[in-house]
Amino acid sequence: MTPKIMTPRWSRKRSHVPLVALVFMVFIVCSILFIERSVQQIHNEPDHVPHHQETAIRYIKPNLARQSNGNTLEFLDRFSRCNFTREYSGKRIWFSETELELGSGREDLETCDVFKGKWVFDNVSYPRYNASECQYMSDQLACQKHGRPDLGFQYWRWQPHNCNLNRWSVTEMWEKLRGKRLMFVGDSLNRGQWISMVCLLQSVIPAEKRSMTPNAPLTIFRAEEYNASVEFLWAPLLVDSNSDDPVNHRLDERIIRPDSVLKHSTKWQHADILVFNSYLWWRQGPVKLLWTAEENGFCEELDGLGAMELAMGAWADWVASNVDTNKKKIFFVTMSPTHLWSQEWEPGSDGNCYGQKSPIKWENYWGSGSDLPTMRMVDRVLRRLDSKVQVLNVTQLSEYRKDGHPSIYRKFWETFSPEQLSNPKSYSDCIHWCLPGVPDVWNELLFHFL
Repeated sequence: MTPKIMTPRWSRKRSHVPLVALVFMVFIVCSILFIERSVQQIHNEPDHVPHHQETAIRYIKPNLARQSNGNTLEFLDRFSRCNFTREYSGKRIWFSETELELGSGREDLETCDVFKGKWVFDNVSYPRYNASECQYMSDQLACQKHGRPDLGFQYWRWQPHNCNLNRWSVTEMWEKLRGKRLMFVGDSLNRGQWISMVCLLQSVIPAEKRSMTPNAPLTIFRAEEYNASVEFLWAPLLVDSNSDDPVNHRLDERIIRPDSVLKHSTKWQHADILVFNSYLWWRQGPVKLLWTAEENGFCEELDGLGAMELAMGAWADWVASNVDTNKKKIFFVTMSPTHLWSQEWEPGSDGNCYGQKSPIKWENYWGSGSDLPTMRMVDRVLRRLDSKVQVLNVTQLSEYRKDGHPSIYRKFWETFSPEQLSNPKSYSDCIHWCLPGVPDVWNELLFHFL
């Protein structure tokens, strides 16, 4: 019980107050120093996490071939399911940064930024090929074949400010690829760039000396004369997922192993030139995470941006650990913009890319089809890899090309209602790109850096 102190008595023993106060102040100072020391120890020892902090960040080493019980890791397929879903635990991907060398930063590679410029109408040099003469053309991208009446989208050349791209040459490109494997890895947009490259290159290869494998996760175009191949690997989320079937991938529940690219890396690891992309599939709602160490089908749920950051970390770990830049070239293609709302470039309108016939002239135009938080995240990851990865920054230059999408002029595999058919903008494809068209310029940029 606290003693009751009477005022008169307090007055008679005033001389004791400084001593009591001094003892109390010493106690407070010692407590503060002890707490600061404890906090400092926690910061200096990342593995030392109090047991009661259930949301503390745990760093996971990715791309392990075995589960915690020693069993070989089982890959996901379209029949994979989550037995139970819980909140995201906060686990992150750990990967080592590339050691920096003097003058090795990406900023030093080019004296001129070839990604900043304008589109110039050029019906002399473009298109680079005739779509009807490329037997490998996709019906998803063959806009002229499917009735597009205006063909102006084929005649635009990208002109950087203050410099020029290396002049495109089919034979020179094949010489760059002689004895090599060029592989595109990613989603349908990267597949479009692969088809563009095949159509750009196939015309100089005699029919009896070229071949294409049937549609599969890994599709290969071979040119016997050059002992070279141009390949595409379907891996829309980069990491192992239940959406890795190139045909049957429209699933209600998207599940990934956020810490493993091993299913795909076994196919891409022997390629000499790799061109990666990833973006669009992360914008389709929350993603289920099934960690490698989890053996009971317990998943976590995370938003698309967070899940993509984990996947990029697992991919970056493979690059940092496996890529010798003297033997292998790695490219990463930035996000391909969509043109879903015409009010962004034409205030007051309510359409989309349907009916658009010319590029946007507005310098530095930026639409909502390009997600800035995602771009910043990807940039942070790629900067940690430094010179191991060359960025093909196609986003801004593609933003101008609202006219380059198939809209309604492509093959659709779904059936549309009469109401939809009467309103073309309701089913227009403003995501993919007509060929010949914008992806041809992406490949000219690739040629420039090779």
